[in-house]
Amino acid sequence: MHSLAKGVLEYLTPVLKESKFDVEGVLTPEEFVAAGDLLVYKCPTWQWEAGDKDKQKPYLPPHKQYLITRNVPCEQRVHHLHTGLQDEDRNEDGDGEWVSTHIQREEQKSKLNIPDMNEALIHDLNALQVSSNPIKNDESKGVNLTNNNSTNQNDDEESIPDMEEYNDNNNIFVDPANLAQSYVIREEPDNILKTRTYDLSITYDKYYQTPRFWLFGYNEHNQPLTQEQVFEDISQDHARKTVTIEPHPHTSIPHAGIHPCRHAATMKRIISNMTSEGKDPCRVDQYLFLFLKFISAVLPTINYDYTFDVEGK
Repeated sequence: MHSLAKGVLEYLTPVLKESKFDVEGVLTPEEFVAAGDLLVYKCPTWQWEAGDKDKQKPYLPPHKQYLITRNVPCEQRVHHLHTGLQDEDRNEDGDGEWVSTHIQREEQKSKLNIPDMNEALIHDLNALQVSSNPIKNDESKGVNLTNNNSTNQNDDEESIPDMEEYNDNNNIFVDPANLAQSYVIREEPDNILKTRTYDLSITYDKYYQTPRFWLFGYNEHNQPLTQEQVFEDISQDHARKTVTIEPHPHTSIPHAGIHPCRHAATMKRIISNMTSEGKDPCRVDQYLFLFLKFISAVLPTINYDYTFDVEGK
């Protein structure tokens, strides 16, 4: 019912034509495309998608309907993070909606016991060499590598059988022992890191005139996550409050979506803080980098790419 009402409101809302980025923190469709182009250029893991043709928005280019990045790792659940209030800087603008986290993702990765793949490869090669060596250790001790070539040649000629002896099929004998083949079985180390992954996308919300963030997760066996499993990877300050399960506007597949009702106010505050601190003002095409930075407070363990030198808090 909520999605239906939202759809009606969005349909009735006129397309924003005049830029209000600096004063209201919102985007026109053209500004959304410009910001998306810069994100794709700086972070190639993000790409434009056309989506379902029947669901394309006429105010966006057909081949630039929304942005997506796929197979983004999520190495641990939110409740595994041992972070307290000392690790968080709550940036409130009266509502207490958003939390700017200072979780160091690279430090988290270094604490995980990830095996050295080079060592695993060397181990496999050694195993292959041992299993494929036809000479047993005790037999190889008597091998003389300096024998005369002519002697070896004569021995080889004497050992060559006469093929006429095999004209009769009855003379062919196959030793079943020779049919046995040895294989090197690759045993996966117990500490290989298997992670959940997410497909993340950013759409343009015509009603709120801001980007909207969506996520769809897969477990370690590439099977879709349940709703409850998805909420395990979302900050508990926002799960089921600003994050709900709704059909994706361009695919109709149910996704977890971060509600955009506070996006404009948050972006306006960030831009205002940058200006008051004497920092270079954020350009409109840099919008999505700031947007992804504050979205990381909602998804602290999903390691998507938004690496760009834009400061904001």
